[in-house]
Amino acid sequence: MQRNGWQPWILLSPALSVVFLWLVVPVCFVVVYSFWLRAASGADIPAFQLGNYAKFFVDFFYPSILIRTIRIALETVILCVVLGYIPAYFFYQTRTRHRPLLLLLIMLPFWISYIIRTLSWINILGDSGLINHILVASGLLNESLGMLYNEGSVLMGLIQYMLPFMILNIYVSLEGIDKSLLEAARSLGCTEWQAFREVTLPLSLPGVSAGCLLVFVLSSGTYITPMILGGPGNDMIANLIFKRVIGTLDWPFGSALSVILLALLVAIVYTYNRYLGVSQIFKSFR
Repeated sequence: MQRNGWQPWILLSPALSVVFLWLVVPVCFVVVYSFWLRAASGADIPAFQLGNYAKFFVDFFYPSILIRTIRIALETVILCVVLGYIPAYFFYQTRTRHRPLLLLLIMLPFWISYIIRTLSWINILGDSGLINHILVASGLLNESLGMLYNEGSVLMGLIQYMLPFMILNIYVSLEGIDKSLLEAARSLGCTEWQAFREVTLPLSLPGVSAGCLLVFVLSSGTYITPMILGGPGNDMIANLIFKRVIGTLDWPFGSALSVILLALLVAIVYTYNRYLGVSQIFKSFR
């Protein structure tokens, strides 16, 4: 019996070892670094002090960037839900034999480098980009619009990156719905809209909530999009961490910023699992 009890752990040991060495150990190093002291000479002195965390909360400049990060991530989540539910519902309802091809097109962006996809927006939204060129050439505008290097362009880049994740999560949830439930609802006198509102939408909420969580976490930790498409006032917390660690080599303060972001995301994920988990959502509609 004892041997059988250890068998699952033996089988999981390679994967657990990889997770421990590549995830747990680096995070532990970051946490330890966050308590170190940055000397005036630029050297990092091993210590245990809270000065790096105090520096974050004393100057409102740093919390304001974290607040901006959360706001942009929430805006990205809302727009991805609105834009992603419609195609996911279409894939669920369509009976065309080309549905596998349509799903392949949704996954096609994953085959292209994220950096290349982000850089492509410069050729679309820039002063000499496609949109401004068409508007000026057609006579609708006399000069180019400033559509690049602002929060709007950052949102466009994040939506392009995150939308496939949202669509696939919602589609998988919709695909798990038994269509006989919709037929039963229609047989009881429900219209198409009533069947969607009373059956499809509630049962698809697990996929929506999972997609929202994934998009929010990934958006909060990205730095490529705001670095390429954002202006000087559009930095997110990951950009600040990058500048501290790579730009000024201030590892202790950069590590403290990383720990603060990690703690916030862990708290959000815990709250999701506690109050908005899949099991809780199913229970609310029983």
